[in-house]
Amino acid sequence: MPEASTIEEGKAVNTGRRWWHRWFRTPGELRKLGVVGINMRNARFLLPNNPRRLYELVDNKIRTKALAEEQGMNVAETYGVVRTPHDANRIDKMLGENDAFVIKPARGSGGKGVLVIDSKNGKNFLKPSGVELTPGDLRNHVSNILAGLFSLGGKRDYALIEYRVRPAALLTALSFQGAPDIRVVMLHGYPVMSMLRASTKESDGRSNLHQGALGIGIDIATGITVRAIHHGKPITIHPDLGIALIGVQIPEWDTILRMSVKCQEMTGLGYLGVDIMIDETKGPLMIEVNARPGLAIQMANGIGLMKRLESIVEQHRTHPNVDMHAKIRFAQTHFHAELPPLQAKE
Repeated sequence: MPEASTIEEGKAVNTGRRWWHRWFRTPGELRKLGVVGINMRNARFLLPNNPRRLYELVDNKIRTKALAEEQGMNVAETYGVVRTPHDANRIDKMLGENDAFVIKPARGSGGKGVLVIDSKNGKNFLKPSGVELTPGDLRNHVSNILAGLFSLGGKRDYALIEYRVRPAALLTALSFQGAPDIRVVMLHGYPVMSMLRASTKESDGRSNLHQGALGIGIDIATGITVRAIHHGKPITIHPDLGIALIGVQIPEWDTILRMSVKCQEMTGLGYLGVDIMIDETKGPLMIEVNARPGLAIQMANGIGLMKRLESIVEQHRTHPNVDMHAKIRFAQTHFHAELPPLQAKE
């Protein structure tokens, strides 16, 4: 088993075993590791900072994209929105000449219901894995979205059809037939922790960790990858591609941090996750904002969230009106990791 990391005074250190091994043993051990669980996240950071009235701004991806565009932020182009069964029969007109696209539920979460199409073969459509779908398969998928099969709370939904991101070459090398995305967890506009989610053969071109994608921890200060996990186990090499995952410089890191802060400002949420993709020609694109970001990012980085969140709470209390640049500087100064040798450059 490869060596992994644990927590010591807020930094990852080698222990020779999985850092989270038996982390559910006692509350005292959780506190020592600085690990934030769901109940603690909700009670201390999410509920006090995220007014219920603001959830609709991020739970509906259509509204989130509209907000981002109003702020001048780059987003994936929308080809169409399917709102009714009648619209589902007009998908071809919405797509126009676009053979590559993504269909996703407007109110979906956790990657559920996201369908990635890479190209066409005659009248049929090809997923990144090479699986072929008929136009009828697409209509059936959209119908399931409209019925609320993938939405939060099972409510009726809309299907969003948008540009299929073509990731920068450096990131393409880290992901199996899919577009990797970057998750940045934020509190009070301060970047707290980040990871790259890269697809595998198992995850079928999607970047959701629960579906078999990789979680790759990123140093907030530099944008360099520092650790990686697959199904909770630490790895250093992509299981399908054989490429090194550690020590990779993420392109346009400063832009990604600024976009993340802007997402906090435009939504008003105090605690959130921002998902960004880097397109080969369009650069960083805001994909979505999550008001309930998951906690696997701690495993990807080998560091608990608690000490970072607590330091931001105190910083926000004593300096409530600092600007974007001051928040980013604080995060980069206080949350830097011990860096591995670089494997790739921008």
